[in-house]
Amino acid sequence: MKTFLFRSMIGIFFGAFIAVLLTNSVVYFGEQDVLDGQLFLKNSLGSIFSGWFFTVSPLYFENTNLRLSQQTALHFITVVVLYFILAFGIGWIPFTWSSFALTLGLFIVVYAIFWTAFYLYFRKQAKKLNAELNGFS
Repeated sequence: MKTFLFRSMIGIFFGAFIAVLLTNSVVYFGEQDVLDGQLFLKNSLGSIFSGWFFTVSPLYFENTNLRLSQQTALHFITVVVLYFILAFGIGWIPFTWSSFALTLGLFIVVYAIFWTAFYLYFRKQAKKLNAELNGFS
């Protein structure tokens, strides 16, 4: 529970930071003098919620009772469902089949890249630790 709360706070703060960065970028680079308050609030809350579920959902990978394939499937389904509900609800993605298919395809590619990078990193770390343990025995 402590890990869940800590990651929740990190995700919320990270989502809020991203919202502030994006808002400042729109104001600075888009030369917007006035922002729509309702749109700002909706996008900021979406960014905060998105930051939260993207930092909490990797807890599946810490559950040793599940195989890696189960952990990955649960994590993928969780983030896809939550992200698409959020993105369609807020209006980040237009509610059409073509935009859904395009975004889902892009999501899968990005997810596969990140998953592979983390897998290779942790595999390398495990080999390094095993080599150190075998060297000391």
